[in-house]
Amino acid sequence: MTRPFGDRMADAVRRTGTCAVVGLDPHLDRIPAGFLPPDADTTGPERFQALAKAVVDFNRVVIEAVHDLVPAVKPQFAFYEALGVHGWAALEQTCRMAKDAGLLVIADAKRGDISSTAAAYARAILDPNGPLGLDSVTLNPWMGVDTLAPFLEICREHGRGVFVLVRTTNPGSALLQHHGEPGAAELVADALHTAGVSLVGQSGMSSVGAVVGATAGNDARELRARMPLAWFLVPGVGAQGGDVDTAMAGVRGDGLGCLINSSRAVLFGATEDADPAAAIRARAQAHAARFAIS
Repeated sequence: MTRPFGDRMADAVRRTGTCAVVGLDPHLDRIPAGFLPPDADTTGPERFQALAKAVVDFNRVVIEAVHDLVPAVKPQFAFYEALGVHGWAALEQTCRMAKDAGLLVIADAKRGDISSTAAAYARAILDPNGPLGLDSVTLNPWMGVDTLAPFLEICREHGRGVFVLVRTTNPGSALLQHHGEPGAAELVADALHTAGVSLVGQSGMSSVGAVVGATAGNDARELRARMPLAWFLVPGVGAQGGDVDTAMAGVRGDGLGCLINSSRAVLFGATEDADPAAAIRARAQAHAARFAIS
């Protein structure tokens, strides 16, 4: 049986010495021109196939540049799904390359549905016998926490993990997440803590984690008190404005607990890089150093 995800992530963070994570978000308008086909502006299926190949080629460079610097990568599914069947194939190949390089893979899919549909999503993304077999996935719980059940079953059986949207920092998030007293986000956090207690490994970390945005500040500290065992996946540093202090607001006393993601700030420079591999590695080293653990 695969070891619990919470423990595997703790091992990876300690091995690399950082809680930094790199997002594999291949913005087509920012991928260096050398990776793109000369006829990238054409239309039709051939265009999607050519762009998907460019995504894989670019991701291969990224993975080779960061594989020994960070514990995990986080592909955002939307960028791949936008390329249709060829994009899904690019996602599969990207995830396989990352796993072969020894990286944990966090699927940023934000799935959220009920019953058999949720079970199908769980099998597709997490099940080791499924098409992807990834280590963890982001989930949207706002249809109700029963949407998590099929994913938690696979976490328990196959050592997988989940990161559930609790406190996001997009402008409209307060409408739902801050509603009521206690706030809805706090109620979700309490439910996640209850669900995660049975999935705590030897590291003291649960395989049930939470997404808490980098600019959440005091909310992150309050949520840590409610979820002392959870990994927090923290997006929003770099291009989205979060800094070191706000991103680490939810860190535990032992230095664990937060995984700080950066995508665009690592993958792309202000101008096109003369040597993309070297530039990506340099930016990844800086990201890893900013969030080094003691």
